[in-house]
Amino acid sequence: MIDLILMQRVEKLGQMGELVKVKPGYARNFLLPQGKAIRATKANIAKFETDRAQLEAQNLKRRGEAERVAERMEGLAVVLIRSAGEGGNLYGSVSVRDIADACKAAGLSVGRQQVLLEQPIKTLGLTTVRVELHPEVLLPVVVNVARSAEEAEKQARGEEIAREEEITLEDELVAELGAATRD
Repeated sequence: MIDLILMQRVEKLGQMGELVKVKPGYARNFLLPQGKAIRATKANIAKFETDRAQLEAQNLKRRGEAERVAERMEGLAVVLIRSAGEGGNLYGSVSVRDIADACKAAGLSVGRQQVLLEQPIKTLGLTTVRVELHPEVLLPVVVNVARSAEEAEKQARGEEIAREEEITLEDELVAELGAATRD
């Protein structure tokens, strides 16, 4: 285990300024290269304590800017048009990059690292994704995955698309069976 000082809030780990123990790989591959933490040596601890007020002030300023952006972009919904099979399963998936690009097109400049997606989206429909504007400010973005713009509008209104297709298929089968039995 390696001792680190967090330079910003890290989800499921701690707040800025906390001393934490993490596994070497997590520190070496994620926290240290991204500047989220520094090694907890005596020199670094002393330097952090002297710069703490300035670092916290910078953090508050960035957080305030992120909160203003979050207020302005609240209720953001992006539409992604994809081809899909009959059951609503996509041919492929919607990734973090797709969502980040759609957010940029909607006026919210975010990077791929800021889009928090547990797993790729593989079906049609509405999905809420978290966008991290600041380690302490998360913006929920609704991702509307549809086959066409008309279908996206229906989904946004809350209509069930897949069910409508099933009903029309059932109606066609009933009509065909009815015609076959009359002949």
